Amino acid sequence: MEIGIVGLPNVGKSSLFNALTGAGAAAENFPFTTIEPNVGVVPLPDERLTRLAAEFDSQKVTPDGIRFVDIAGLVKGASQGEGLGNKFLSHIRSVDAIAHVIRCFSDENVVNVLGKIDPLEAADIIETELLLADLQQAQKACEKYSKPAKSGDKEAQKKVELLQGAIAGFDQGKSARTLNLPMELVNEFQFLTAKPLLYVANTDEGEPPKELLAPLKERAKQENAQVIALCTKLEAEILQLPSEERASYYEASGITTPGLGILAKAGQELLSLVCFFTAGPKETRAWLVPKGTKAVKAAGKIHSDIERGFIRAEVYKYDDLIRLGSYKAVQEKGLLALEGKDYEVKDGDVIYFRFSV
Repeated sequence: MEIGIVGLPNVGKSSLFNALTGAGAAAENFPFTTIEPNVGVVPLPDERLTRLAAEFDSQKVTPDGIRFVDIAGLVKGASQGEGLGNKFLSHIRSVDAIAHVIRCFSDENVVNVLGKIDPLEAADIIETELLLADLQQAQKACEKYSKPAKSGDKEAQKKVELLQGAIAGFDQGKSARTLNLPMELVNEFQFLTAKPLLYVANTDEGEPPKELLAPLKERAKQENAQVIALCTKLEAEILQLPSEERASYYEASGITTPGLGILAKAGQELLSLVCFFTAGPKETRAWLVPKGTKAVKAAGKIHSDIERGFIRAEVYKYDDLIRLGSYKAVQEKGLLALEGKDYEVKDGDVIYFRFSV
């Protein structure tokens, strides 16, 4: 699953992406690299990994990460093919969620296409282009199904009715994510404004300006979206430092949680992912899967052979390990459950998969 990074020109999108790819490259034992020039993966920080690795004296500790795709900058008229509009829209259609970078910093050396710092106007430009693209798609689909609907095709009639409702909403400036459209309609037509949305306010160093963030947070609330604030320039610069100097720099700057860690966590929530663990002497590792994933599919995340030969999953809760103090105590209390293929993996599960070859 991937999150597309979008934004107007000169908002700090490239700085953010440089920081993301640098984070993946800098993470010890992290199994990802920049897979393509425009794809980066940032490790998801998780203190549970450290505790599990200590329990089993693991030789290796491996986090999972969130994939981000750097999408070409947007200009007004993208829905009509202006600039790289068609390419931009097709790239957004292929990702699972959107991170919209909003300029909230001042720098005379970086051209501001708006001529001012206005987060709401910046958000409006991209949202309008996505709405127009959705409107066009819904109108074309409605025309396509109108003829069979008039001929008495009940399925087509239902689809036309749903599409007309979507068109009315789009005309009023409402995104698909706020219209409560049936998922089958959203999935079939891949409406861009239905995708989960995260606003990334790119700020100057120091405390983010409340007068800029407050209206953006209010907008996000109405849009069923999230907002985080970070200084992409600072994050990229810190990752240029030797690894042993980064922690002290964060500490000296009063930063308790690095911005990219906050972004990765927000990305996990945006994509509705849960994290399970495999732990042992050789390696302790985190695995991200969508909420609702069954045990057999989670096994496939590790290796297709494990999914194919799945026998059972031995599961215990990380919280039980912490509460009781050791894995041995979890066993003694009978809290190691044996689960079948249809068990729904929960966040914080520690799993050992038994399988046949």
